[in-house]
Amino acid sequence: MIGRDDFPLARVPEAERYPWWSVAVQRFGELSALSQLLLGATLGFHMTFWGAFWALTLGVVLLEIVAVLIGVAGQREGLSTYVLAQWTGLGRHGSSLFGLCTAVSLVGWFGVQNAIFAKGLAALAGTQVPLWVYCVLTGAAVTLIVIYGFSSMAWTSYITVPLFLALSAWAIRSALARHELADLISMPPPGEPMSVATGATLVAGGFIVGAVLTPDMTRYNRSAADVVKQTFVGVTLGEYTIGLTGVLLAHAVESADVVHIVTTEVGVVGAAILVTATLKINDWNLYSASLSLVTTVHQTTGRHVPRSAMTLAVGAAGTALSIAGILEHLVGFLTLLGVAFPPVAGIMIAEYYVVRRHRAALAHTRSAGTLPPQVESMSLRPLLAWAGGMAAGYLIHAGIPAINALLCGFLVHVALNRTTSRGSDGRADHRHARPRRREDAGGEARRTGIASGVSARRRCP
Repeated sequence: MIGRDDFPLARVPEAERYPWWSVAVQRFGELSALSQLLLGATLGFHMTFWGAFWALTLGVVLLEIVAVLIGVAGQREGLSTYVLAQWTGLGRHGSSLFGLCTAVSLVGWFGVQNAIFAKGLAALAGTQVPLWVYCVLTGAAVTLIVIYGFSSMAWTSYITVPLFLALSAWAIRSALARHELADLISMPPPGEPMSVATGATLVAGGFIVGAVLTPDMTRYNRSAADVVKQTFVGVTLGEYTIGLTGVLLAHAVESADVVHIVTTEVGVVGAAILVTATLKINDWNLYSASLSLVTTVHQTTGRHVPRSAMTLAVGAAGTALSIAGILEHLVGFLTLLGVAFPPVAGIMIAEYYVVRRHRAALAHTRSAGTLPPQVESMSLRPLLAWAGGMAAGYLIHAGIPAINALLCGFLVHVALNRTTSRGSDGRADHRHARPRRREDAGGEARRTGIASGVSARRRCP
């Protein structure tokens, strides 16, 4: 097996955790992309500077609350989102369904981002090479990075994040050379005005899926304090630095077109750095997709497919979609899937912090690095909470749809479990449970570590 398995079905050992700043750079890297600059430019085109600032602030606060709560659970248990979901409300089948939905969405977004990446390189190269060649090259590059797991992705972020920061500084300086900062801050929006509530909806909705999948990243943190620090630094720095840069650039150029802004303010070199920064969001699309599919296949068939092999398959599928050019038709469907994820975060937060049926079982096996021997195989309660949250996200038009869906999922799950005795923490609802396979309970952590060739010594890139 090539690459690293990265513990897709087991707890990440303490010896394999990373310093908080290393994970924070990756979190910031998720936000240092074309999509985040586009969000800032959209706010700037339709809002004043201070209106955009308060919209960003409201959205950031909501995102950080979700990311910290679910991220601390992932750090404490050392589990990916999809494995953790089995003991935080969804059970075996619910978490499998969640993993499948996540994989469909992330594979699609990998294809979308890969197409953007390839088109950007083709435009910069200015040659007659067919676009599909660039799609293959960019897809293969990201896939190769992800095959070698969290460590190689960290090193990628160490390169791309400083480049993107340099681009932002360059763009602002170029804009300020022809405009006074006070004028950019005080000028009215160039486009149709937008309310702060609508702007906050765009900010929160733009990264809510990333916030829901936070345990995929925070399982590599060493403490809950590290999760809080990395979330505050990574999300706040990403949203404000890139978002407000987009706001000022939109005011300077009087356009929300990111390509026009980049070519106007920083030229071809800046555009090249900006396109390269797409690497940092697309590697996490592919990484989380591979984790979700490994978990789903294992839960439904009992087979463990190496994460590196699943990465190759998912990378090839996403690359093929970008070549086929059908992704434009999938964007609407993928956007709708985004409303399906927040209720899952609400259910997981409610189960882990309020209902707490499986907290004792998780705590009992944590020190041994194993997983609880039993997991719910079927329950209607999380499915009802999930459906209720999705309905709230679609039907309630006041507020932020993603947050409405999350809150509804949280409240419905708590309400449906009020009859569960708090004294049965860790033992309740095993009437429909079945023992995990022997390799799940004790051998998975050992076997995964052996298969991936991971040593017990600490890795700090």
